[in-house]
Amino acid sequence: MEVAKSRSLDVMRQGGVAKCTKLSLGDSRAIEIAGLSDFDCLWVCTEHVPNDWAVVEKQVLAAKAYDKDLLVRVARGSYSDLIKPLELDASGIMVPHVLNTEDARQIVYYTRFHPIGRRPIDGGNADGRFCNIPVADYLRQSNERKMLIVQIEDKEAAPYVEEICALEGIDVVFFGPGDYSHSLGIPGEINHPMVEEMRRNVALACRKHGKFAGTTCSPQEVPRIRDMGYQFISTGGDVLGLHNYFESCRAAFDQ
Repeated sequence: MEVAKSRSLDVMRQGGVAKCTKLSLGDSRAIEIAGLSDFDCLWVCTEHVPNDWAVVEKQVLAAKAYDKDLLVRVARGSYSDLIKPLELDASGIMVPHVLNTEDARQIVYYTRFHPIGRRPIDGGNADGRFCNIPVADYLRQSNERKMLIVQIEDKEAAPYVEEICALEGIDVVFFGPGDYSHSLGIPGEINHPMVEEMRRNVALACRKHGKFAGTTCSPQEVPRIRDMGYQFISTGGDVLGLHNYFESCRAAFDQ
């Protein structure tokens, strides 16, 4: 038995672009519906969304059934908040609002096993096949196959991007244009020149240090963002899709 591979990491390591979309609804059926489309990764959240661990566990199982990665954006807290999704066998975690190099280094320490970090060991969960993977294999394969994404979404992090990208153990550095614009005092202006400059800087630093650049954008912007060098791109979301669909249904009564 082995630790499950990440479809997204495999795609990016082969030079491709990992296709992701975000789901806010706390329902495994939403994961199944998204799983019918050819995404590599489905992104759920415990930072802004009141999903409990039982919900996340069902979402992981639903994603597995459709051969998709399940990425969990975690809430910032203790090390347990960081590693719990990994133990539920999520494909990876996204850690929000990483502000400096030491912050990123601490995240690596908590979420990677020896020799990279000191993540606490418990192979008796789904990711370790309930103690059916030898410990040495479990640690090595987890370090290689579980995706660690850190988010750059504050102006305070700008001076540290190069150092963060150079840290061992991080797979993806993800630029969040919404909160970054907020930190600059121009909330919502995600195509402002200062936001675009930072978006380019993240892509360049990732390329320089052998990391994958990630971000979110509208479907129309995917080609431009891909050409900028981003290999992990999230677009769309279930709440947007439902709103647009229901609006189109209601508009039918105006005809």
